[in-house]
Amino acid sequence: GTIGEEYRHIGLQQNKQRINQNSIMGCPLLQNALAGLILVLLSKGSSVQGAELGLLPDNITVLEGESVILRCRIDEEVTHKAWLNRSNILFTGTDKWSLDRRVTLHNSNNSDFSIHIDKVQVSDEGPYTCTFQANNKPRIAHVYLIVQVPARIVNISKNVSVNEGENVNLYCLAVGRPEPTVTWKDQKYGMVSEGEFLDITEIKRQQAEDYECITHNGVAPPDRRKVKVTVNYPPMITDMKNMPAHLGKTAVLRCDAMAVPAASFEWYRDDHRLVDTYNTLRIKNEKTRSLLLFTNVTEKHFGNYTCFASNRLGSSNASILLFRPGALQGRGTGLHAGMSVSMSVWVSLCAALLLKV
Repeated sequence: GTIGEEYRHIGLQQNKQRINQNSIMGCPLLQNALAGLILVLLSKGSSVQGAELGLLPDNITVLEGESVILRCRIDEEVTHKAWLNRSNILFTGTDKWSLDRRVTLHNSNNSDFSIHIDKVQVSDEGPYTCTFQANNKPRIAHVYLIVQVPARIVNISKNVSVNEGENVNLYCLAVGRPEPTVTWKDQKYGMVSEGEFLDITEIKRQQAEDYECITHNGVAPPDRRKVKVTVNYPPMITDMKNMPAHLGKTAVLRCDAMAVPAASFEWYRDDHRLVDTYNTLRIKNEKTRSLLLFTNVTEKHFGNYTCFASNRLGSSNASILLFRPGALQGRGTGLHAGMSVSMSVWVSLCAALLLKV
């Protein structure tokens, strides 16, 4: 009867202990109070710190999503031991108090008392304490877990299209631990602007390009994103040259125009719009230019032609001459001969006056 009563007593004590542990784990206030009590009891009468014992480094740095092992080296016979995070009990000996499945006991023997944290989160950052009692003397070691997060762009301006002379405002928002820097880079000229925002006042057509946002915090390679800025402007004809042409041969009149959006081209002669006539005349429009092609030049083709370029912002036009070789040069030769006769008359008059003197 006595043996049976002892087993019943032991069973009641174990059930009571399990009930008490579950009650404390479900109540943060009781758990915090118990954690404080553990630290007080184990540290009473001792001022020995972990730094003196060399049990733990001051800081451990880990990337978010990686795993980490917090080691507590023990060289003496230990009677009690525990791991705490701030005021939360993680382990007392081999008994787990933490409800976080990512936190497990890595080692618990006479020389090593270590815990493993899987897939570290930013919320895991903070102080951790390894405390134990050896040879009736309490020992405490502290370590601070630093969680780093690579710099990452989380929000950035979309590609923009504006008219020349308007203002452009770009933004690039980034996160990371430590706090990342944000830089805007001009791809064409290499200009750099610090900060999340890039403001361009009265933008010019030459400033149309890709602008790159770069964020960096030294944890991982920089994160980069680009924003394309398109600047719209009306057509401007840039290259028109008079062209000679031989009868019966081919000839080309060329009209170049820069514009965004790309210009539409039309050709005119004497206020009449020209169209393709596959026998003698063809029009070939490309992105920035238009070609007027003569497949068999005749007398009637010589003369003045007008190129007209337009888009939704405006238009531009210019004239060009198709001429027979020698016609313009003949005029120049005649002018040159006239000047020679005048020069001869002037020289003769000067000579006559000198003779009289």
